[in-house]
Amino acid sequence: MCEEKTAAGDVCACCRHKSTPRDAGELKSLQNRINRIIGQLKGIQGMIEDNRYCGDVLVQIGAVESALQSLGYVILEEHMMTCVAEGAQRGNTEILAEAVELMKKIK
Repeated sequence: MCEEKTAAGDVCACCRHKSTPRDAGELKSLQNRINRIIGQLKGIQGMIEDNRYCGDVLVQIGAVESALQSLGYVILEEHMMTCVAEGAQRGNTEILAEAVELMKKIK
C-alpha cells in the first residue's frame, strides 16, 4: 500500500481511499464489468493475432470503449452519491470542482 506523502504532509492522490467503502454487491458488480471488459480485450487480441478483418476488430474496439465509458459512469455516479456528497456536507467545496473536472475527463 502506498503511503507516500505530499509536500503538505497529506497522503498522495494515488493513495486516497473512499471514506465510505463499497459494499460486497457493488464490488461484485464492478468486478464482473471489469472481467467482461478484460474478456473483450482478450478477444480483440485474438482477432489481431488471427489476422481478422480490420472492420470487425474496430467494431469490437468500439464495444470495449462503450463498456469502459459505461463503467466510468457507474463509478462517477457512485462518486457523486458518496465522496462528493459527503465532502460537500463537511463543507469541502473543492470537491465540487474536482467532480466537474472528472466529468470532463470521462467525456
